[in-house]
Amino acid sequence: MIALPPAPAPVRPRMLMIGTALVCAAGSMLFAGLLAMYLKARNDLGGTTAKWLPSGAKIPGIATNIMVIGMIGAVVLVSWAVYALRQGARSDTYIALALTAVFGVAVVNAQIYVWHEMKIGISQTQGQPFPLFFYVATGTLFAAIVTGVVFTLVMTFRTAGGRSAPKDGEGLSALTLYWYFLTAATTATWFVVYVNK
Repeated sequence: MIALPPAPAPVRPRMLMIGTALVCAAGSMLFAGLLAMYLKARNDLGGTTAKWLPSGAKIPGIATNIMVIGMIGAVVLVSWAVYALRQGARSDTYIALALTAVFGVAVVNAQIYVWHEMKIGISQTQGQPFPLFFYVATGTLFAAIVTGVVFTLVMTFRTAGGRSAPKDGEGLSALTLYWYFLTAATTATWFVVYVNK
């Protein structure tokens, strides 16, 4: 009896990449809305830093600049992880992923330092809208970066377990997309909240 050869395996949809792209699009809209509300509230109060910032509040510029530099470093490292995986260099992939997580934790640490140095409580508004808008914008960014660090750790364990192959690096590509989104969100938040004040 003559039989036909088996059909090729169906192409697996890139669900992780599509899901990450949708999350990044939704996150971009979220940050655009948050920063627009921040700028509108600032403009309604007079549009100057003197009227917007509470008296005695100082934004530590070095720590905020380190946040942006750290995010740029994280993007370079996560891109290196994808490149190393495609080249079959597993040890380089693990090093790049570990360093990406370290850079993410460094940015989280810098944000906590900024909060500590600002010494503005959310309950100390006294008719001043700055603390509310400040903590909503920076707190949302904080949560997104922590999510990025967790996503990095998950992808590190998946890669170590053999779930990412040189020909199929969808997970790491999705992770890279998310870190690009985080870097854009951090840069926009840095400019609006910390530079523009």
